[in-house]
Amino acid sequence: MSQPILQAKNLSKKFGGLRAVGDVTFEVEPFGVTSIIGPNGAGKTTLFNLLSGLYIPDEGQLFVRGEDITRLDPVGRLNRGLARSFQITNLFFDLTVEQNLLLASQKLDSWSKLFYPANQSPLAIARAQELIDEFDLGEKVHELAGALSHGEQRRLEIAVTMALRPQILLLDEPTQGMSQVDTHETSQLISQLGQSVTILLIEHDVELVMDLSKQVIVMAQGEKIAQGNPEEVRSNPVVQTAYFGDAV
Repeated sequence: MSQPILQAKNLSKKFGGLRAVGDVTFEVEPFGVTSIIGPNGAGKTTLFNLLSGLYIPDEGQLFVRGEDITRLDPVGRLNRGLARSFQITNLFFDLTVEQNLLLASQKLDSWSKLFYPANQSPLAIARAQELIDEFDLGEKVHELAGALSHGEQRRLEIAVTMALRPQILLLDEPTQGMSQVDTHETSQLISQLGQSVTILLIEHDVELVMDLSKQVIVMAQGEKIAQGNPEEVRSNPVVQTAYFGDAV
């Protein structure tokens, strides 16, 4: 078994008297897709916020490749190779596809050039072109991000998230609100990305999760109630009762 790239140990978070996440522990091996599922209110998004640094846990620790990143903010975690997308599309809608990618890639350049125009950075230009090719955005490169379809915006957002070449990518409901065709294309994209990066996925589409994932973590009421491969999770009676119900 390979060394875990991400380890969460006894993560807990309270908001007043509400325990949103309680004593959650898991490990994620490099590459492929690990999905986090559970009913509404299970604590999935709070857990993602703990992983990405938006929240600092009340208790517990988080490690990336053995380094304790528990107290790092999102920028510090990004510098350690951990990036995140959000449920709500987070793009500059009044800028073109190319401009969004250039801005996202500009941090690859030295700090002394950080406030130069992004289109004057050879590193940003080269990375933006790589992303245009990799994410098949060539026909849309001069269109405003706000004019793209929902599926195209999601594709662009994932490309933006990949600009700094993260090793761990957190995707929060990337297919939410998509058509069946866009969902299929996004699923293929995530599967392809999983060959080169480690993906943690929150997703409500159970069949998509089972098709994509090598590991599934199931949460309910802020706790991890199961973890295993899709077959193990689907057949787990505790999971069936808490989440799948009669659908299994």
